[in-house]
Amino acid sequence: MELKFDEKGLIPAIVQDHYTKEVLTLAYMNAETLALTIAEGRTVFWSRSRQEIWRKGETSGNVQKVVSITADCDGDALVVEVVKNGPACHTGAESCFFNEVYVSDEVKQFSWEGLYRLIEGRKAQPKEGSYTTYLFEKGKDKILKKVGEECTEVLIGAAKNDKDETVYEIADLAYHILVLMVEMGISLEDIIAEEAKRHVIDKKIKQERMQ
Repeated sequence: MELKFDEKGLIPAIVQDHYTKEVLTLAYMNAETLALTIAEGRTVFWSRSRQEIWRKGETSGNVQKVVSITADCDGDALVVEVVKNGPACHTGAESCFFNEVYVSDEVKQFSWEGLYRLIEGRKAQPKEGSYTTYLFEKGKDKILKKVGEECTEVLIGAAKNDKDETVYEIADLAYHILVLMVEMGISLEDIIAEEAKRHVIDKKIKQERMQ
């Protein structure tokens, strides 16, 4: 279809993770960078601030490999599905969209992705009085200490066969592990990919590799 570029020759491009469908960023393309994106198989944008072509990941290494490009019904906006190699945001966050503006209490649902993004946001933009921000300010040693403490609490609860206490402590441990992941730049996708690799390995081979 014929695309409609604005008066500056630009069209907005919404970049979306191919696997998780998470919106990663909003950037702009012109006819030239769109053609380059298709030719090179990676996202290439037009920087409005620098007024120049911008290949995502050219300096950071966080390249986005293009899976598909879809235009909306009016032809004046694009959705670009990508497989990303590293964070999409210049802050180091996996997605540029981590600042919560409004969430309805009636429909708000918990997700690990949502919690991970919230923790990322506290690291990228510290918030006074936030426990998560406090952990990042104290650094990796403090985070590791909390992970160790929460592991111990899980063991104590399980040893007592106290289900409610164990659930509570596992939730605490999971949160602190996510904080550690963000601190180390480990994404949920990294863990999923590792689990997927282990799933196809014979159990005996896995045990031998762990020894």
